[in-house]
This record gives sequence, C-alpha cells and structure tokens, in this order.
Amino acid sequence: MSTVKQMLGGNIRQYGIVGALFAIVVLFEIMTDGKLLLPNNVASLIQQNAYVMILAAGMVIVIIAGHIDLSVGSIVGFVGGVVAIMMQHWGWPWWLAILSGLVLGSIVGMWQGFWVAYVGVPAFIVTLAGWLAFRGLAILLVGVTVSIGTQPQFVAISNGSIANFLGYVANRDVVTLVLGALVIALLVFTQLRARRVMRSHGLDVEPAIAVWVRLVVLSALVAFFAWTLAGSRGGTPIVLLIVGLVVVVYSFVTQRTVFGRNVYAMGGNLQGAILSGVNTKKMNFFIFVNIGVLASIAAVVTTSKAGAAVGTAGTLYELDAIAACFIGGTSVSGGIGRISGVMVGALIMGVLNIGLSIMQVDAAWQQVLKGLVLLVAVAFDLTAKRRAGTR
Repeated sequence: MSTVKQMLGGNIRQYGIVGALFAIVVLFEIMTDGKLLLPNNVASLIQQNAYVMILAAGMVIVIIAGHIDLSVGSIVGFVGGVVAIMMQHWGWPWWLAILSGLVLGSIVGMWQGFWVAYVGVPAFIVTLAGWLAFRGLAILLVGVTVSIGTQPQFVAISNGSIANFLGYVANRDVVTLVLGALVIALLVFTQLRARRVMRSHGLDVEPAIAVWVRLVVLSALVAFFAWTLAGSRGGTPIVLLIVGLVVVVYSFVTQRTVFGRNVYAMGGNLQGAILSGVNTKKMNFFIFVNIGVLASIAAVVTTSKAGAAVGTAGTLYELDAIAACFIGGTSVSGGIGRISGVMVGALIMGVLNIGLSIMQVDAAWQQVLKGLVLLVAVAFDLTAKRRAGTR
C-alpha cells in the first residue's frame, strides 16, 4: 500500500474520484447498449450540464470558506428572466443584456455578502432568504415564459457550435481535434512547470512516475473526449469554451492567488486566519459577489439553452452544485477542495442525468439515485477524515 501511495503521490482520494467517474461511465455505456458515448450524447452532456460546472466553480469557494449558498438556483431564474425581458421587451442587443445580467448578478452577490460579512447573519439564513425572495421575483417578472427566439446569437451560446473552418478528417471535425491537442499540450506544460517551480524553491514534489502516469492518463482521456466530440453534429459546443475558461480562471484563482490562499485559510482555521491578518469580512463579501456573478453566467447559459426565460428556471440547481462539490472531494467542514475535483463531481452528476434519461428512468427515481450518490460521497469524506485523525 505504501508503494501505491508513493506512485500516486499520496493523492489517492482524487484518483479515487476519477476512478469512480470512469466506472460510472463504463456502467452506463453497458446499460445503455453503447448509447452513452455516442458523439451527439457527449455533446448533450456538456450542453445540458454546463450550468452545474459553472455554479460548482463558485460553490466550492463558498464551501471551502466554511459557508453554503442555497440561493444560486433562484438567482439563475431571476437574472435569466431580467436578461430575457431586456432583449424581448426592451429591445436591447443580446451582448448588452448579458453584460447587464452580469452586473445584476454582482449586485445580488453584494446584497447577500453584506448581510453575511458585515451584519454577521449566517450564510445559510441569508441565502435561504435569497432562495425564497429571488424565486418570487423571478415568477413575478417572468410569469410563465418570455421567449427570446428573436435573438439567434444569444440562443447559439448554449445550442451552437464553433464554426468548422478546417474541414474534416475521418468524418471528424478538425477544429475540435486541434482544440483537444492544445488542451493536452497546455496540461503537460502546466503540470511540468509547476513541478519544476516547486523543486526550484526546495519544496517536496510528487515522484516523477506519479506525474507522468497522471499526464498519460489525463491526455488519453482528453484525446478520447475530443475524438468522440469531433464526431457530433456540430463539433465543439460554444458553451464548452465558456466552461473551460471558468475552470482555467478559477483553478488559477484558488491555487495561485492571495484570495485563494485566504479562502483556504478561513476554512481551515478561521481564528488563525484572523490572527494572521486576513480581512475575513472583506473576503466573505467578495466570496458572495463572486458566486453572484457565476450564477448570472449560469443564468445566461440556462436561458440560452431553453430559448426562453421561465419563472421556475434554476429550480434545485443549488443542490446540483453542492452535490458536485461534495462528490468531487470538497470537505463538508471547509478548508479542503479543488476545482479539478469539483469538475469531476459535476461530470458524475451529468453522466447520471443523461445515462438515466437514455434509459428512460422516471425523474423521481433519478432524484433518489442522485441523493444516494451524494450521501455515499459525504460519508466517504467523513470516514476518510476520521481515519486520518486516528493515525
């Protein structure tokens, strides 16, 4: 066992999450008679679950800092409704409506951040109030539905694909294949560079074999994903670029910035962070501003996917995002979590959604199964922490 730990760089938990995703994909590929990994279904997996990945990138920061946000689903419905009204009733161009939606999301985040950071109301209560209030506002503003069919550029955000200007190879979109190759190259460069920088500062690094095994496995997965996606009707969905940008930005923010280090410090030891000079009030304020902006991005993606704003849009989205975080290895008690793990958690949720839909499993049973997966993930986290504490 010690040899395995050395080869894996001691990060068995993260490898276990990836292994769980692989096992679930294989299971559903068998149970759906090979339909799960059809190119069009892989594209649908990204398009239908992009909102989970976007919201989870913000939710993991909230949870690491020791909070929870129950309002993001209602914010999605509220901001999406306002954006649709701006385009359909006020005649605003789609890009201006999106920018205004982002500003509105930041204002909502400021409102909730103020109560948490400067008044001292627990985030659970503040966001529970936001869950109720913003859902009510969404229903009041939108009513039943507001169509945005007159804005094709907006609809294309979640339903369109990157134009294929490089042709095809073996009936595969070359643009998608090139993007996959670029992702692999970036992955190898960043991993090796990070290891080299750590060694130059005299820090402990993973064994070289662990790094190369991880790079080979991840590169193979990216290559397979790109090859499969290249065979879909449109190639690379536009929304995948949005998700990719969010992942890159927030991986950098959490791992390479003072803000990220302070978030981990607050979640790991709040009193220690305060004594170290961290302005926790300011941090808490901007943590909720951040997730407000990400909720507005998810609102744009969701409204674009539906082609209309609906008063009930975003219902239970907060639970999907929270589940993705916990399944992806984020600690229930805060202080631990990574964007990469959360994205794997979001993919597990997405595979469950699309796999069960292909099998035509009743929606109620889908909720039951996802609830059980969440329960097992949290129980595993608590058990692992308990064992670590006894060593």
